[in-house]
Amino acid sequence: MHKVGSPGPRSSTLLFYKYALGPWLIAQGKKMRRTVIRLPEPAGERNGSVGEPSGQPLRLLFVGDSSAAGVGVEEQRFALAPQVASKLAALRGSAVRWQLIAKTGATTASAMELLDRTPAQQSDVLVFSLGTNDVTRQRSPENFLRDYRRLVHRLQKETGAKSVVISGLPPLHILPAAPQPLRWYLGQYARRLDRDLRRWVASSPTFGFVCLQWAAAPEHMAIDRYHPGAGQYLSWAQRIAECVHTQTCEQV
Repeated sequence: MHKVGSPGPRSSTLLFYKYALGPWLIAQGKKMRRTVIRLPEPAGERNGSVGEPSGQPLRLLFVGDSSAAGVGVEEQRFALAPQVASKLAALRGSAVRWQLIAKTGATTASAMELLDRTPAQQSDVLVFSLGTNDVTRQRSPENFLRDYRRLVHRLQKETGAKSVVISGLPPLHILPAAPQPLRWYLGQYARRLDRDLRRWVASSPTFGFVCLQWAAAPEHMAIDRYHPGAGQYLSWAQRIAECVHTQTCEQV
């Protein structure tokens, strides 16, 4: 799979701004948590099969946070996992079986607990979407990447998956739910984690990276001004499906 690196802010720079703006950022973060609209995870099945039932189906496992779960749309059929499966079935002309393990608020660390409670099916491809909550909870880049590695390696061992597709961090620098300078700071922190994630993904020929920076259009987001809207889920699903099918992940 094709990967491309990208620059990002230094930890020392982020640390300086974190302390310099600390009281302001804390106050704005508390206000945002009080005022942001709380959308539920969409209704619908968290596993399924699509396409012609001929031959061995391609098996997908999705793991992630609220965006992986589809928060921002009302039904799972408009969320990420089912749309990736449907698009892949059309591209391949064969069946695709999928499973979703995701929860609002999940970090790379707490995702491990999800796996303890929900058995993962045998899979060919693992698809991950994590990181936003690591940013908002200010988990260090080192712990973020360490836990991501552990999570991926655990699931590869348990499911037998050979391929891994990882979505990057979303463009938090345009997040309309966050006021300035909190929005700017979260965006910078997300870029740092995104840079480290890209570098790790580039270390394996069976890993693919799907950039999310194309989604920097606040008017297309969900009504909570925090999660993707229906059109963004559709575009995201298309990019993942093409990455899995062609084993070439386009990056912006």
